Amino acid sequence: MVLIVNEVFDDAEHESPEHPERPGRVQAAMAGVADLHLGEDLVVAPRHSATRAELLRVHAGGYLDELGAYCYGGGGDIDQDTYATYDSWSIATLSAGAGLSVVAELQRRGEGVGFVAARPPGHHALKDRAMGFCLLNNVAVTAAALVNQGERVAIIDWDVHHGNGTQQIFWDEPNVLYASMHQWPLFPGSGAASEVGGRSALGATINVPLPEGATGDATRRALDEVIAPAVDAFGPTWVLVSAGFDAHRLDPMADLCLSDADYGDLAARVSRFVDGPGRLAFFLEGGYEFGALRASVASTLSAVLDAGFSGEPRSNGGPGYEQINRVKTQRLAAIESWTREYEKEGQS
Repeated sequence: MVLIVNEVFDDAEHESPEHPERPGRVQAAMAGVADLHLGEDLVVAPRHSATRAELLRVHAGGYLDELGAYCYGGGGDIDQDTYATYDSWSIATLSAGAGLSVVAELQRRGEGVGFVAARPPGHHALKDRAMGFCLLNNVAVTAAALVNQGERVAIIDWDVHHGNGTQQIFWDEPNVLYASMHQWPLFPGSGAASEVGGRSALGATINVPLPEGATGDATRRALDEVIAPAVDAFGPTWVLVSAGFDAHRLDPMADLCLSDADYGDLAARVSRFVDGPGRLAFFLEGGYEFGALRASVASTLSAVLDAGFSGEPRSNGGPGYEQINRVKTQRLAAIESWTREYEKEGQS
């Protein structure tokens, strides 16, 4: 099977000294791609800078103006986690456009799997605010473009941090399902099981917070028992994955304990959520230990390309099963509560 990639790597043009979100992340991810030895089955999509119209589907115009002006004014620290340089606007628009280019190539071919190896990442970027290393919401830009074409999009987010930006952007969008598995409690503090979507998309937001120390068996159970039934009922025509690899046991940013083989398992499961070829793409989000990132990318893509990568064993035995049972109860209760509330409003 063909892998369509788009790489946004520009050395120090978007870099802050000693910051964990640095150019070597993309190099490590692409090394994982190289480890699969795909030959002619590796296709590089052309670079594309997201246009203002494409960005306005998910971001406020005033925010775009402010961010661009801030970058071209020399940049600096936006908050304690997030920075920008003079070149960050041009790099961020390339990263936001990378998924659009990959999807366009998948549509042209009618086959393959996409991988967007771009930075800065995106899933924390809100409609009108940069945060959590993220300036523009890359996966959201692509999802919104697909919705504009009449598609139904499922976004599966397995980054160790909750994708608060993606959730906010599509909170009340009936044609996008957003599902996240993430460590709890942890930055950014959102992603409770009771957060289930707005009036027009009730139940289309799915959150599975997991405790510190959770291993791959818990994520597999969360995907199979909580997320998969909701995805099946939603019926997506496209699946986009916010593929953060910072839940790996070696990653310094959090405390989940996945192995690279666990990511392969998750990818194989997610690939079955869409019926038909050429409708699956992975977007690099977190992942800050380069060796773990490389192996996890290779394992993820190998699982959907049948490329034969062999990494470390699956992880098992950590906590989380009781939490998943609580998630099911809390999620159902929240949907029922909001349904009653909306029915009351309709009667008044």
